[in-house]
Amino acid sequence: MPEEYEGDQPENLDIPPSFFPSDSTLEGHGGVDYGDLIQVRVDGIFAHEGTGKISYYVVVSDGERKLPIAIGAFEANAINLIIENARPDRPMTHDLIKNVIERLDYSLDRAAIDDYWNGVYYAKLYLRKGDSEEIEIDSRPSDAIALAVRFGAPIYVADGILDIAVED
Repeated sequence: MPEEYEGDQPENLDIPPSFFPSDSTLEGHGGVDYGDLIQVRVDGIFAHEGTGKISYYVVVSDGERKLPIAIGAFEANAINLIIENARPDRPMTHDLIKNVIERLDYSLDRAAIDDYWNGVYYAKLYLRKGDSEEIEIDSRPSDAIALAVRFGAPIYVADGILDIAVED
């Protein structure tokens, strides 16, 4: 309970962090429906060096359209290890998350990149317990892909998002 906290109280705990969408930041988003989900595969992890900085991308494809998604170095390594059938000496964070999900008797049914707003892609994980219970968890696309490749789960991208990538 906040009133039991002994140290200095952090300020503005009633205000969400800047990365949480607020009603004012969602103006213009309008709950866009990007259409049906299309199954994609991971084509690979790519690095690009420019202006002294290395940028990493995961590229997913439906066979005709390619969607490059900027990701961090850690996530690039996490996805690439599985693609190359490499195994680190100790479990990485995505391995830990997979283990926790499995220990709770859930499995990752699918990952979906289903929203795009203000230059950012958004994803969801769909966890399933048995034949009936399903829960949806918001995720960054890179984490969703890293977990999907670990579980061998399908990855989907909304049709309209694949179209946006072709237009760019």
